[in-house]
Amino acid sequence: MKRLFVAFLAISIIACNEKPKVEYAIVTGKIENSQVKLATIDGADFKAEINIEEDGTFLDTIQITENNFYALTIGREYTPLYLIKGDSLHVDVDATKFDESLKYSGEGAVENNYLAAKMLNESKGIENPVAFYSMEEADFKTKVKTIKNTNNSLLVNLNDADEDFISSEKQNLVYDEYNMLNNYKQRHGYYTKKEDFKISEDFFPAELKDMDFDDSKAYRSSNSYKNIAFDNLLTKLFDTIGDDISNVTVDQLQIIEEAKIPALKNDAIDYLSSFLVTPSNPNMASVYTYLKDNTTKEETKKKLTETFEKNKDLVKGKPSPQFVNYENHKGGELSLADLKGKYVYVDVWATWCGPCIKEIPSLKEVEKKFHNENIEFVSISTDDGRGYKGQTNEEKALLAKEGWKNMIMDKELGGIQLYADNAFNSSFMNDYQVNSIPRFILIDPNGNIVSADAPRPSDPKLVELLERELKM
Repeated sequence: MKRLFVAFLAISIIACNEKPKVEYAIVTGKIENSQVKLATIDGADFKAEINIEEDGTFLDTIQITENNFYALTIGREYTPLYLIKGDSLHVDVDATKFDESLKYSGEGAVENNYLAAKMLNESKGIENPVAFYSMEEADFKTKVKTIKNTNNSLLVNLNDADEDFISSEKQNLVYDEYNMLNNYKQRHGYYTKKEDFKISEDFFPAELKDMDFDDSKAYRSSNSYKNIAFDNLLTKLFDTIGDDISNVTVDQLQIIEEAKIPALKNDAIDYLSSFLVTPSNPNMASVYTYLKDNTTKEETKKKLTETFEKNKDLVKGKPSPQFVNYENHKGGELSLADLKGKYVYVDVWATWCGPCIKEIPSLKEVEKKFHNENIEFVSISTDDGRGYKGQTNEEKALLAKEGWKNMIMDKELGGIQLYADNAFNSSFMNDYQVNSIPRFILIDPNGNIVSADAPRPSDPKLVELLERELKM
């Protein structure tokens, strides 16, 4: 009995000496000169929100799944963050000079003050993106190398930094360099207005050309690696799809399955879910099912399902949602039902919408071409008074309508010009899921949908569609 008691006592002593397992980091801080009420810390499949008090202070215990790189976002400002389980990290920052004022103290300060200095160095190096990416190849590569070397000097001079952090960050500096090189072709061509710009054969290092994008740890640890991997996958995908996404098939999406990193595959599907599940695509149902079956993120599955459920009644052949008694610029009111027996091409626009105004000359040309055909061109204004300051809502509404009438006269707009009863909150807009403009819709003589997202007037595909429907 005595031996059992001694054994039990020994076990108890060992148990008491064991440190409790810590699965969190404590993050506190204060932000000056800011009205932002929420900070976020993001990681791979991870997001924590921290409330910011009236005096700018915040505090939270962050349950982290691993020691790794995260992102701290306050308002529109972002900075990388490295958290280790057991850290007690304090952040001080002035919102009016975010990068310059960012300072850390407490456990974890060494690594994060380095990241703040690195971020500041990069922002100064790319202070003017137009000038930065407009440089000729040799000068650009020299500048990129200078940024990398400065950051490397900051890293090698760290004392008492986490060894895993040092190891990861050495490789991250390489990925940062690769990411800037990877962005050069597209941005140089855009900023210098050289549409056919091509880089030299030896512009990319062999290691970048041959990257396999199979490193899940790097994808979590480096935004630059993540950006390159994502860009590589999407480039391959759209090389297969081409410019026309209105008829995407499941076969064209198979390349997604080549992604070796599960998080990359999820991110690609999440991105595609925002525009590929569209009622203008006759393959919408199969595309929806494929994307949903190939992601492991419940949030993406939910978004896909919500989009599909909203759009399934907007496919070709379904009865069109109705607009009723919209004010007609020529006098009186008009409903969609009044146009039954004719095709109706609807242009949803507003006087404040630049891309909408840009389509007007092309719309006039299309109207002229089909002037004697069985089709009406209907423009519906969603003007809501935005842009007018200091007035009451009633005054804004009057000014918005007056602006609509003036533009019809100034631009000599043809067709049927209507004014929506409640701008973007009109039932017609809600039923068609109109959340951005311009938006174009084609309805057949029986009041059924031909396309809930028809080509723009400037797109030659519109003329092809109308000629096919009108059997010209």
